[in-house]
Amino acid sequence: MSESRGSELRDTGARYEMDERGLTSYADYRRQGGELYIDYVYAPPALRGTGASGRLMAALSAQARDQGLTIVPICGYAAAWLSRSKEFRGLVR
Repeated sequence: MSESRGSELRDTGARYEMDERGLTSYADYRRQGGELYIDYVYAPPALRGTGASGRLMAALSAQARDQGLTIVPICGYAAAWLSRSKEFRGLVR
């Protein structure tokens, strides 16, 4: 089985969501042209420190890459996570 313990990424049109242990982590976003602005990333307190936000970022970054989008991280967590990601840091504008 894969390392990810989360559910599939859901796109509500303004928010990406993933469920783990009955709780939802999310990232609020906006799209403008070919850019995906990540405004805010949130994990419930019970999921903090478990890697839930990182799994969410990996899933949304993979989707952005597949869609040919550039990511503009407004959220400090998103910016830090992307700067550390060898796989996805090239998506940052």
